[in-house]
Amino acid sequence: MINTLTQVQLVRSNMERSLKAVEADPTVERQTEYYRENIRNIKSIDDFLADDQIYNYAMTAMGLEDMIYAKAFMRKVLEEGVTESSSFANQLVDTRYKEFAETFNFENYGETTTSFTRTQEGIVEKYHRQALEVSEGEQNQGVRLALYFERKAPEITNAYEVLADAALAETVYTALGLPDAFAMGDIDKQAAYLEEQLDFEKISSDPDYLADFLTRFSALYDLSNGTQTTQSAALSVLGTTTSNGVVQMGESLLASIQNFRLGGF
Repeated sequence: MINTLTQVQLVRSNMERSLKAVEADPTVERQTEYYRENIRNIKSIDDFLADDQIYNYAMTAMGLEDMIYAKAFMRKVLEEGVTESSSFANQLVDTRYKEFAETFNFENYGETTTSFTRTQEGIVEKYHRQALEVSEGEQNQGVRLALYFERKAPEITNAYEVLADAALAETVYTALGLPDAFAMGDIDKQAAYLEEQLDFEKISSDPDYLADFLTRFSALYDLSNGTQTTQSAALSVLGTTTSNGVVQMGESLLASIQNFRLGGF
């Protein structure tokens, strides 16, 4: 199996081609065709929830495939919308529900909700990206985590947003080499530590900073989860190993680490 670092770099450097390969998959193609042909006919929340193909496609596109079964829950998300700060979606820690209610904003737009680009081609694009991540995850979960983090990075503004998303949190824990016990600690202390270690403004706006972060995550993911072969590939990025097992970091990696606060990125 190709190591995580190599596969992440391959996909990221050939994103357009990777997405086209996903779009050409017969199953994805059929599902997308149905969505494109029928989404504009959805005029209400009832219509939306009644059409399983439309509903499932949209839920998967927004990264909520694990909640497809919870239609009563999603009805409440859609019916209350996001206008009021006390609405159901706005009270949930997981911001995916707020994003879903903002995209399918029946509360504000009623029967015209599905006429917008965000609910038509916007969802199709999200579905294709999601399908790519799932496909990569079937071979290597580390690749899926890295691609997901890259997709969400522009929206990340602080540590609490990372900690509220299990996949983002796992990526950061791995990249910083944090033990499993760290996740069991006080949430405010976790957030404070992550704020010290990471520059979230750069994560959301600096492609080079994000690329360095993903490189370190991928290498450490392989060290934690990979075979001897993938570990060797990871060590080639982090440094070389002496006869007594000590990793000697290369000059470029040392310089990179020194440019980050408190040993973080």
